Amino acid sequence: MNMDEVMKLDEAYLFQNYGREKVCFDHGVGEFLYDLEGKLYLDLVAGIAVCALGHAHPNIVEAVTEQVNRMIHVSNLYHIKEQAQLAETLASIMPDGLNRSMFVNSGAEANEAALKLAIKHTGRTKVLTAFNSFHGRTAAALSATGQTKYHQGFEPLLSNAFEMFDYGSEEQLKDMVNEDTAAIMLEAVQGEGGIVPSDPGFMKLARDLCDDHGALMIMDEVQTGFGRTGKMFGFEHFDIIPDVVTLAKAMGGGFPIGAMVTTDEISSTFVPGSHGTTFGGNPLGSAVANAVITTIVNEKLVERSAKLGEQWKKRISSLSCSSDVVSDVRGKGLMLGIDMGEEAKQFQHFAFKNKVLVNVCGGHVVRLVPPLIIEEESTEIFDMMFKRYLADK
Repeated sequence: MNMDEVMKLDEAYLFQNYGREKVCFDHGVGEFLYDLEGKLYLDLVAGIAVCALGHAHPNIVEAVTEQVNRMIHVSNLYHIKEQAQLAETLASIMPDGLNRSMFVNSGAEANEAALKLAIKHTGRTKVLTAFNSFHGRTAAALSATGQTKYHQGFEPLLSNAFEMFDYGSEEQLKDMVNEDTAAIMLEAVQGEGGIVPSDPGFMKLARDLCDDHGALMIMDEVQTGFGRTGKMFGFEHFDIIPDVVTLAKAMGGGFPIGAMVTTDEISSTFVPGSHGTTFGGNPLGSAVANAVITTIVNEKLVERSAKLGEQWKKRISSLSCSSDVVSDVRGKGLMLGIDMGEEAKQFQHFAFKNKVLVNVCGGHVVRLVPPLIIEEESTEIFDMMFKRYLADK
């Protein structure tokens, strides 16, 4: 099947709710993708921070193959060995006390579960989230998302349980937290909002306010988890321990799986019938996630993300320092953002023509979230292309 045939089927049978580039990929290896014609692309999107081990990693291939040959799915009506093993693996990389996991299929579902848990556990009615945040597109997760562009047209489904504050504003947060606050939900780095890292003082304040008022601190680590920021989890940059952590994206290395992790005491709020999922934590997803996490740990990809990401950010900043096009280069680990204003989309198209995949978040920020296994030589390919683009401006 060629590109024209794919597009014809797309236009005839699919919802037209995505703005797609005119390309279809056939297969990938490492940080590279090959289209239907065999053309090679450098993938700095990684399925939007999903393919942490790149494409066709042998450990994922082995885990999928072995598990599919035995059993793909059984219901959570029964004990699932692979799920129990994955929960143990997650507990081993979490701070002490965060040792109870519930598995779902996506980041939005993990956030939905966390919000339900917070309301039920505290018996309160308000959740505080940040403007410019992104927590998902299902009803409660969308309500928690601090970007009105995602709300438009869906207002009847949105909850009035959410109040928004400016990300990083200590004064606003102090004024808003009270005895009716069930939780504060935060991202360590706002991803869809434009790669905006939090200030350590703000995170520490949020933790203290939750402690003082009996609210839960929920960290949305869907995009920042599993080494993306140079720590296993983004909250580790701030020397805090949240009450609830939500996970997805890189957790399955491309297979859809998510999780909510919390303490023994908080998890006991959910009794049989409180929450559930058909597919979450099934044998296949659990086996794959276990292989992904084990590989990240064994191959020291967290440490690699920190070192390579810092070096890369310095090189990009150096290239940008004499240009009026770039106003900021920010991020942590291999989660970098280049603030290019109105030029961001133009650069995305330029990169695509040069067989380099990037995307734009926050409307004006070029987001770089490559596989954690990316070779330094591949980051230098981006540098050379970026330098050419700036030279023409």
